[in-house]
Amino acid sequence: MCEQFIYSCIFCRIEAACNAHPTADVFINFASFRSAAASSMSALKQPTVRVVAIIAEGVPESDAKQLISYARANNKVIIGPATVGGVQAGAFKIGDTAGTIDNIIQCKLYRPGSVGFVSKSGGMSNELYNTIARVTDGIYEGIAIGGDVFPGSTLSDHILRFNNIPQVKMMVVLGELGGSDEYSLVEALKQGKVQKPVVAWVSGTCARLFKSEVQFGHAGAKSGGELESAQAKNQALRDAGAVVPTSFEALESVIKETFEKLVEEGNIPPVPEVTPPPIPEDLKTAIKSGKVRAPTHIISTISDDRGEEPCYAGVPMSTIIERGYGVGDVISLLWFKRSLPRYCTQFIEICIMLCADHGPCVSGAHNSIVTARAGKDLVSSLVSGLLTIGPRFGGAIDDAARYFKDAYDRGLTPYEFVEGMKKKGIRVPGIGHRIKSRDNRDKRVQLLQKYAHTHFPSVKYMEYAVQVETYTLSKANNLVMNVDGAIGSLFLDLLSGSGMFSKQEIDEIVEIGYLNGLFVLARSIGLIGHTFDQKRLKQPLYRHPWEDVLYTK
Repeated sequence: MCEQFIYSCIFCRIEAACNAHPTADVFINFASFRSAAASSMSALKQPTVRVVAIIAEGVPESDAKQLISYARANNKVIIGPATVGGVQAGAFKIGDTAGTIDNIIQCKLYRPGSVGFVSKSGGMSNELYNTIARVTDGIYEGIAIGGDVFPGSTLSDHILRFNNIPQVKMMVVLGELGGSDEYSLVEALKQGKVQKPVVAWVSGTCARLFKSEVQFGHAGAKSGGELESAQAKNQALRDAGAVVPTSFEALESVIKETFEKLVEEGNIPPVPEVTPPPIPEDLKTAIKSGKVRAPTHIISTISDDRGEEPCYAGVPMSTIIERGYGVGDVISLLWFKRSLPRYCTQFIEICIMLCADHGPCVSGAHNSIVTARAGKDLVSSLVSGLLTIGPRFGGAIDDAARYFKDAYDRGLTPYEFVEGMKKKGIRVPGIGHRIKSRDNRDKRVQLLQKYAHTHFPSVKYMEYAVQVETYTLSKANNLVMNVDGAIGSLFLDLLSGSGMFSKQEIDEIVEIGYLNGLFVLARSIGLIGHTFDQKRLKQPLYRHPWEDVLYTK
């Protein structure tokens, strides 16, 4: 009974990994051909590493020769280069060999069989795993040595190793034309070093059909003469005592006959069948077939990027461009999920333009300027300004709309509304300005009101807000309607006058914070501008002047 561990650790150096896990003796190298040789040599030099599997293709031949020479001199094993790895059935696998979980089950790789298999080709390894599983009790171990000209270990290396493993009762070899690796196996068979049946086939017999020399998929799959041809190798293996079929198509039946003969002779006891644990069906496959309904983590109703082009509220991007939609139209699709009339989307754009900036002295711009002068990046500077938006700065649009709507819908007179708010200790949102007054009105408010009078079918909420302003101005000269109050009341008129929103939808829009979103979007333009302005001017770190601070005890 051996202990099995699965480590999931990350190390910057091979030496550190080996020192941390001294019992790990197999190194699987997934590095590219550019660094595979150097990292493999580093692994071979570690005293704890016995086997190095090199997955990369294209490792320079000179580098491969150096690795092989060092490994043999130090009694170590290289699998590859250009290997998919190997598998010991029922135990573990290295590299990508054996394929998916479904393939592992079909090839009976979840428990050991009686066949040792070695191949040059990784792709054909998976094919032969399946073939062997159909006509025998399965493989005990399978290795793909790689198709390079100079493999780190040879076919005969693994056949001789299988010959010394009691559980392996027969061997299957799949070679290919090119090189002389198969002849080392021929010599081993002739010298009697292999006592177990060997079924072998060398692929590439079709090469003779070509008039010129053909390079097949692997670097080493190129016949350099008659001795390197698939036919010559197959005949040499047959003469040495291997069981060689007449064609690749006959390989399966030959494997079956060899296995059944060993069973009849009592050399292979029945392998107890193990029922593998049920493998859950892949979620994507199950969803596609309609067997399961997976819970979604996010619900999106405003956009969809799954088709050939993104859609905003069902409107393709190409349509948005072809119809000349503006920023207001895009906001209407993404925020309100419908295409609003042009006068509505133009009003949205006017709000954005009028609220984009209000000079460097307001709190949002001041924060962004100070942050930018501290050397911070654009996003940090923008966010520092946005964080000041709230009930006292730019964030009163929703509240203004909410209170004006409630008062108007309940039929309150301006006097009842203002005095009721005063009793509650609440300032009337949208009313009051630090600079503007009765005789110095906010030009932005006037522009918005003029546009609404010209284009809106109804301005009942704005007219009510003006009546409230008239009353508050009788209290103080600076209690004028500000831009928050103008946008809040006019947006109520836009929503109700367009006929595209129910009363419930209007209440939800105000409650969620849509209208403040307009100010946030607009003011972001100005805050970004102030950030760029300070960086362009290369302004130093800001320090507030002492004379502007009242120091008290």
